Amino acid sequence: MAYIDLMSVIHKSTTRDYLARVNDPDYPKAKAALLAKQWGFDYWDGDRKICYGGYRYMEGRWEKVARAMVEQYGIKPGDRILDVGCGKGFLLYDFTKVVPDLEIHGIDISEYAIANAKEEVRDRLQLGNATSLPFPDGHFDFVFSITTLHNLHCYDLDKALREIERVGKKDKYICVESYRTEEEKANLLYWQVTCEAFNTPEEWDWWFKHTGYTGDHSLIYFE
Repeated sequence: MAYIDLMSVIHKSTTRDYLARVNDPDYPKAKAALLAKQWGFDYWDGDRKICYGGYRYMEGRWEKVARAMVEQYGIKPGDRILDVGCGKGFLLYDFTKVVPDLEIHGIDISEYAIANAKEEVRDRLQLGNATSLPFPDGHFDFVFSITTLHNLHCYDLDKALREIERVGKKDKYICVESYRTEEEKANLLYWQVTCEAFNTPEEWDWWFKHTGYTGDHSLIYFE
């Protein structure tokens, strides 16, 4: 298991006003979180004060992440990959641009996201929960989960990590939110609307060891 940063290029491209988000008069933090946790229109395509404010495909944005994963893990045509928390499938679509003839699969808890997914990959996505992946043991050459697992309570986080380990026969990669300082902790609390697992890097390491997760990971911080 190694720490491999494949997500900073995306995460650090966004400018955030933490205080404005938590104190917004129309969507104060508690209201925004309540709407976001329905995982529907408001979360993906509603007001930016709630969450994404319009989660649309942007040419090349996710391709750089897909390319980094392909190079890191030697992903090749014919490999079978799974995105746990695939959302609208943008990253999976960009995988198919980088490596032709991949067998791609995505799973997400949001019916809205799948219904509004990238048309080219929509038939490869399915509704489901990270805590119970509907695939056989060792089914995938590569399993990844980007900014998803921190949205689970501890009892479900335990199940999800074990499930990712179970269905992956080779490489695995997880990216989750974390904090190293009190300032980063406050920023995370102010900005997030769906996070349930607030863990330091040391606590994430504990979770990985506790569940037998053997893949790689990276952490994103709200600096």
